[in-house]
Amino acid sequence: MELGVEELMPRLLPVGDWDLAEDFDPTVPPRTPQEYLKRVQIEAARCPDVVVAKIDPRKLKKKQTVNISISGCQPAPEGYCPTLRWQQQQVANFSAVRQSLNKHRNHWRSQHLDSNVIMPKSEDEEGWKKFCLGERIYSEIDALPNNENIGIDYMKVGFPPLLSIVSRMNQATVTSVLEYLIGWFGEKKFTPELGRWLYALLACLEKPLLPEAHSLIRQLARRCSEVRVLEENKNEEQISALNLIICLVSRYFDQRDLADEPS
Repeated sequence: MELGVEELMPRLLPVGDWDLAEDFDPTVPPRTPQEYLKRVQIEAARCPDVVVAKIDPRKLKKKQTVNISISGCQPAPEGYCPTLRWQQQQVANFSAVRQSLNKHRNHWRSQHLDSNVIMPKSEDEEGWKKFCLGERIYSEIDALPNNENIGIDYMKVGFPPLLSIVSRMNQATVTSVLEYLIGWFGEKKFTPELGRWLYALLACLEKPLLPEAHSLIRQLARRCSEVRVLEENKNEEQISALNLIICLVSRYFDQRDLADEPS
């Protein structure tokens, strides 16, 4: 075994049989080059052949692995596939929204936010879910008390993706919030609040896409296609919203293998 290792990894700094001092102690700092090389040789001989790292799983960050699937979207239910003309019009509208956002980003960023608008930190996943979707959806509460006399409580119904809000989000935050909401959507139903935020975040994504964003939007389009097929009541408004997201991912962000192809 030792011979095999020696053949595969020949010594670059061979240590000869030097006359080391009688008081040579490998545990103290070396005094000569020969003592240093001899100490390295001794330490290498004591190393085990196999080392197992002790990893504390609590210190690992969640969702470190980016999985990229090459599978496409599921076809639209019969009679609900968007026409090519409709898709082209949505791409044109979306492009105009992005251009306007980029043009006026500095203006909207300079606008003061209301005192009740407290944007979570980028890494606060639960905070962003509550911020975007509201406590009603986040906590899956069927109804909320009637607060017509005191105005809208955005902490309960969620903050809309106002330009003054999304203009303050850098690309890292946009990608993180997109990941949080797509993760939510992977287990929950589609809602108008979710749809508005997904559209706004897509409008904020810069091209060319980073690998993580590329994987996320593909995951989003596939999830939309799954929900579209499972939509029991075939709610036309909801299917149209799902069609729109698939259209933007596939045709604006050049993921053509995910596109709806009218027959």
